[in-house]
Amino acid sequence: MGASGLTLITGASGFVGSAVTRVFREAGYPVRALVRKSSLRTNIDPADAIVVGDICDRSSVAAALRDVRYLVHAAADYRLWAAHPEEILRTNVEGTRIVMEEALRAGVERVVYTSSVATIELGTNGPSDEESRLDEKSAVGAYKKSKVLAERLVEGMVKHAGLPAVIVNPSTPIGPRDVKPTPTGRIIVEAARGRMPGFVDTGLNFVHVDDVAAGHLAALQKGRIGERYILGGENVQLRDMLLQIARIVERRPPKLRFPVAAIYPLAVGAELWSYASGTEPFVTRDGLRMARHHMFFSDAKARRELGYQSRPYQEGVADAIAWFKKAGYLSDQRLVAHQSQ
Repeated sequence: MGASGLTLITGASGFVGSAVTRVFREAGYPVRALVRKSSLRTNIDPADAIVVGDICDRSSVAAALRDVRYLVHAAADYRLWAAHPEEILRTNVEGTRIVMEEALRAGVERVVYTSSVATIELGTNGPSDEESRLDEKSAVGAYKKSKVLAERLVEGMVKHAGLPAVIVNPSTPIGPRDVKPTPTGRIIVEAARGRMPGFVDTGLNFVHVDDVAAGHLAALQKGRIGERYILGGENVQLRDMLLQIARIVERRPPKLRFPVAAIYPLAVGAELWSYASGTEPFVTRDGLRMARHHMFFSDAKARRELGYQSRPYQEGVADAIAWFKKAGYLSDQRLVAHQSQ
């Protein structure tokens, strides 16, 4: 597949979307970036064509898709807590429905839909893969539920409407340009500032955001329509990631291991405070429910079929800290300012 078609990327100002935009541009694809009027433009390159719109506004999506050959739908509301959870569902489910319906109307040749490992059921005998499908009723919180519903929606449109979509399931991306920052980015920031006295016994699959972006390009070029591909990295214990952060910033690593149940009162208090303050809580009840499991995944299918590769997770941690430091996120004022946007 040649780099000869205009590509629309939704969520192009976000963490993953901006990385995808960069990779596609460097590969020679002319890029059109769909961003909301309120979106931060920190990650937007002046070389990209920018269209202001909202994925829940059908007319703006239709306008953005005009003359587009390829579509990467990376826009999503990635919050583990919201004062109004229906906002997450509206953006991630109804927004996806509108984007996919308009892509069909526009005759888009190929679609890459950015799902999440949140749609994959966790295994008990090792890392989970694409064969494990999470049921909507088992999804913890509005975010996971919304991603399950949206992924099933896309699969249904592939099967019944001929939507030419490939689905990618990034694990936990880390790295530079995490403007918001994401929930994982906040962990890195707080740990780098020495504000995490302890940890819970959990684990995650960490992957450099630029490897996730490269996986999107590989999915566009080589992915099979209707298939899911986990874009992952390394399965890592949280305590080991915090140790890596401590080494980089030359701090003592947290040594206290807290039972998940002991953190619940703090999560309740944090959520109550968030209703009053309007800022997202650092600890949430849904996050703790997920932390009871080791969220480990296998990306063997993407490596086999797409030629997908990922670098050691330590590079993602180092790049994230370097970017956060340069951008001023390791000071209280800058972090609070971005959390409120």
